[in-house]
Amino acid sequence: MKEILRTNDPVLLSAVVALLDGAGIDHLVLDQNMSVLEGSIGILPRRLLVPDTVVRVAQGLLRDAGLGHELRPDVG
Repeated sequence: MKEILRTNDPVLLSAVVALLDGAGIDHLVLDQNMSVLEGSIGILPRRLLVPDTVVRVAQGLLRDAGLGHELRPDVG
């Protein structure tokens, strides 16, 4: 699994998850429940991971959706 996105924006995360779901790409969102520790102020980013075998496909999907600037630059 590789992290392709890290964000504090729940709307962005929801949109990306919907794109991945629509394309049938498996994914895992980490740190969603950290809001309990941070007091729900949104300072801890959520991380989105996809299997190594579909990293490029997932990145292409996000680029095509105009979200390429949100991708982690060190993954690929």
